[in-house]
Amino acid sequence: MTNVFVTVDQVETPARFIDVRFNLMDNNEGRTQYEKEHVAGAVYFDLEKDLSDMSKQAGRHPMPEKEQLIELFEHVGLHLADRIYIYDQGGAPFAPRAWWMLKYAGFENVSIVNGGFEALKNAGYATTSNKESFDRSSITPNWQQDIYADREYVKAITEGAKEAILLDARAAIRYRGEHEPLDPVAGHIPTAKNFDWEQVKDGTHLVVTDELKQAVPTDQEVVVYCGSGVTASPLYTVLKEAGYDHVKLYVGSYSDWITKYPIATGEE
Repeated sequence: MTNVFVTVDQVETPARFIDVRFNLMDNNEGRTQYEKEHVAGAVYFDLEKDLSDMSKQAGRHPMPEKEQLIELFEHVGLHLADRIYIYDQGGAPFAPRAWWMLKYAGFENVSIVNGGFEALKNAGYATTSNKESFDRSSITPNWQQDIYADREYVKAITEGAKEAILLDARAAIRYRGEHEPLDPVAGHIPTAKNFDWEQVKDGTHLVVTDELKQAVPTDQEVVVYCGSGVTASPLYTVLKEAGYDHVKLYVGSYSDWITKYPIATGEE
């Protein structure tokens, strides 16, 4: 089984690289950085243009349709058997979001480069500003529905119809409903526990922590969510790195949940 995270010295070639640098406060910054300098051969996936369907009303970073993902992967010439390495600026949620999307489509040999772009550059990987071009591919995805949770699946958990832990990846003050800078309603999904994703961030690396393993039993299903499905992705990937078998991502997350169902505040 391929490790979720690799260090630069564990990168094997030949390989395909995907650059997903992004800034939630400036949605042009990542592409600008890519066009200025990227690992030679790397293609760019944009969080909002490629890894979300911003035309949908299903949270702030909605799940693309399967047909959109197929087009994205085929356009840049990816094959399911490719060895693929994803990087962002390091210690960010964007490589985990892309990793989850690729795993959802059935790509098996895909890893996140801990340390991000600078680690690859400092290790001597060639960089360029050239526009990358690959022959179009044709793939038949092996969709992994068991890693995806929608709003109704989460509702069943809150009602006790399904047994799973809901894990809220946002800061504790947002979880408790004391401060909400982005969504119109403050609080969390009922029954959810809180574990801020920043707790698995160590500089430009994402790491498994004892605190996370203590907070989440290994023998239970876990459904992770955040505000829009982006910052829950690091928790998802770190849980998988730690050996948790049954983990799902609620891509719509809290911003999708509040469009239909009630919330809770304070501590569960």
